[in-house]
Amino acid sequence: MDDRIRRHARVLVDHCTDVAPEDDVEIRAPTAAEDLVVALYEALGRRGARATTLWRNPRATRAYAREMDPDDYRPKEHRVAALAETDVVILIKGARNAAQTSDVDAAVGRAASRAKEPLLRERLDSRWVITQHPTPADAQRADLSTAAWRSLVYDAVDRDWAAMRERQAFVADRLADANEVRVVAGDDTGLRLDVAEMDAYNDAGRENMPGGEVATAPAVDGVEGEIRFDRPLRRGGREVEGIRLAFAEGRVVDSEAERGTDALDSLLETDEGARRVGELGIGTNEGVDRVTGNVLFDEKAAGTVHVALGDALSECVPEGRTGNESAVHADLIRDVSPDARIAFDGETVYRDGEFLIGDGGD
Repeated sequence: MDDRIRRHARVLVDHCTDVAPEDDVEIRAPTAAEDLVVALYEALGRRGARATTLWRNPRATRAYAREMDPDDYRPKEHRVAALAETDVVILIKGARNAAQTSDVDAAVGRAASRAKEPLLRERLDSRWVITQHPTPADAQRADLSTAAWRSLVYDAVDRDWAAMRERQAFVADRLADANEVRVVAGDDTGLRLDVAEMDAYNDAGRENMPGGEVATAPAVDGVEGEIRFDRPLRRGGREVEGIRLAFAEGRVVDSEAERGTDALDSLLETDEGARRVGELGIGTNEGVDRVTGNVLFDEKAAGTVHVALGDALSECVPEGRTGNESAVHADLIRDVSPDARIAFDGETVYRDGEFLIGDGGD
């Protein structure tokens, strides 16, 4: 086995979730990620933890969804009960066919997302992490050879996460103190977000691996303006490109896409919260140096911002404040390395892909 897979597993068990001997651990993985699951079992065995694996089969998911009536979807109460007794959840991505569910009816996809919401809530109450195992299908989507894709994945994962957390702490503190964030890029993006009394998230590879972002959540009605996203969104095996959104009083009031309009409309129609913003994040991971078509990587790339439609980051919503609620959390990504700036309370803190505060400034 490639030793990079074992290092990946150790990062997930030691750094991301800090598994203890008494922990019950659930691994959700596609069969394409078998090597990483084996490496995780080695690491979990050394810890003395109890491990269970739920194998995901996109072919079976597609077959089921194509026969289901949307009205027949309901929460899986037995799974909710099991998650309530689970201490750690490790979710692994990795496709044999990245478009396997692309011909599932959009109404069925929305119904499935709504039915999964209780599972999402229960999982968020555990210690959890989502990660990527490199597969040939995902390499093709990134327009890379399998070897190059593996190198990109492991370079993004195998970093000094303690140093990253320390380096980002000053920016996160400034963001937590801010009342307003503005994002301006080119002539097609001008967005204002009310973040007063919200917290900030310093992501140094805990819930996401790879990590690498500083993020916050806006007030439910606190987003105004327009933004164009120049990196693709992938939902349910469908790709959406050239997305433009206009916001008023926190809600998407106009939307368009150069490709994949139906998939974008389906996302926005999931529930009322899908038209509102749950997160604004700034990518900081320099190990991601290209567009891959994989949101877990693209949203962390240094020189990008992302706006998530849907459920708010719970880490950023303190007691007494209200964050957006939705069955979805969809990250849309914008390159801000050229001709762009980000301001906190009127002060430009980021310009053309570089922070002007913290290690990068004064």
